[in-house]
Amino acid sequence: MSSTPATTKPPEPSELRRKWPILAICCTSLFIVGLDTTIVNLALPSLQRDLHASASGLQWTVDAYTVVLAGLLLLSGSVADRFGRRRTFQSGLLLFSLASLLCGLAPDTGLLIVFRVLQAMGGAMLNPVAMSIITNTFLDPRQRARAIGIWGGVAGISLALGPVVGGTLVETVGWRSIFWINVPVGLAALLLTVFFVPESRAEHPRRFDPVGQVLVIVVLVALTFGIIEGPARGWGSAPIVGCFAASAAACAALVGYERRRHEPVLDLRFFADVRFSGAIASAVCGFAALAGFLFLNSLFLQDVRGYSPLHAGLLTLPMAAMTLVCGPLAGRIIAARGPRTALIIAGAGTAGCGLLLLDLAADTSVWYLMPAYVLFGAGFGMLDPAITYTAVSGMPRAQAGVASALTSTCRQIGATLGVAVLGSLSTARVRGTFASGFPRASHISWGVMAGCGAAVLVLAVLTSARERPRPAGPVEEEQDAAVRQAPGSGATGPVRRPAP
Repeated sequence: MSSTPATTKPPEPSELRRKWPILAICCTSLFIVGLDTTIVNLALPSLQRDLHASASGLQWTVDAYTVVLAGLLLLSGSVADRFGRRRTFQSGLLLFSLASLLCGLAPDTGLLIVFRVLQAMGGAMLNPVAMSIITNTFLDPRQRARAIGIWGGVAGISLALGPVVGGTLVETVGWRSIFWINVPVGLAALLLTVFFVPESRAEHPRRFDPVGQVLVIVVLVALTFGIIEGPARGWGSAPIVGCFAASAAACAALVGYERRRHEPVLDLRFFADVRFSGAIASAVCGFAALAGFLFLNSLFLQDVRGYSPLHAGLLTLPMAAMTLVCGPLAGRIIAARGPRTALIIAGAGTAGCGLLLLDLAADTSVWYLMPAYVLFGAGFGMLDPAITYTAVSGMPRAQAGVASALTSTCRQIGATLGVAVLGSLSTARVRGTFASGFPRASHISWGVMAGCGAAVLVLAVLTSARERPRPAGPVEEEQDAAVRQAPGSGATGPVRRPAP
């Protein structure tokens, strides 16, 4: 091995021009999947009126999407490794677009939930595969940090713009249009993928793990069902207790079974790294706060304050604007200082928003709400790029896809729990009419949201590194090649982390 200093040759302009369209296509898929996670929130009152949906039906309309995404993201990485990443990506875009069309045609809540499940199945084929493509397209750590910052910024923007776009469409066209908007965007991304994204497969794809996959789904579905249906059926009723018991038993069985697997669907070795575990926990807490905030805020603005969907959506513009600014800014901060600063800002912003809303009342001034929205937008804009970089950057590229899939899974778990827990805590405590009883009933949920932000802040201090991304030299590349089986294949070699 040469003893000359490690240097990295700057990428050619033509090479960069080839990379950025790939990033744009991947970000487009992320945008429509993320948008659909939150765009439904502003349509909930309209859905309730048109389809006569119950409170739990509204929660399932949101959570059916996120729980299926969480359950299938890990499987999608293995499918892409075996059958081709571009082919899997294209299949996901096609299924997502078709399911979006069907959602807009749904005649009742039951079929809408079924079509939302199909949407999630398509969405699960997109984001982990796209992140694997990005990680292996941008090989220089500094470029990768910028690309991941853009990726995370797009994720935050799509989630933050959901209420604004949703409110505008519901007010002007109707709630069905919030699903139909995905069709032309998805088909355009599908066409562009043919011309710009190269096909790739893993040289040694992981074996499928059907038992582990089924256990993951049982854990999530049983837990979510118990939380959402608990207020109506009774927390001590046999079905609810049975759901929680089944979820706990499936979780214990999953851990025991996956430890014995050579190529598990849930690679528990990743969690031995404190930074990866911290990023995963931050993803759950941060996205629980996001999903719970959007769900409760939509009900408050429309059902309590009586604002139209468009007016309610426009009121969230400060949040969307701060996310738009802070997402790309987070990428620059991470590239210069590492993820800790961005995570501290994220936790502080989320906690500050929750604390401001602890005294929410039916007549709370809109000008009082604006600082809360600004804080939350700034916090969430900083969160997603930081957790993505922390979870993925230290892994060898052979394991980046699996690490990304785990992170995306925990994002969706957090979003699912946010709607289920915060929604159930608030709606179950309403006394009298919804308009008069909801603000006071929601106080406990805002406190939980503040706790989620505080947890992100503490995790940032305890687990994130003060590292600055460094260009990869020959030594790093040699170490990376030693464990490379295939991007996203979950190689069984050592997990390399950069030194703080």
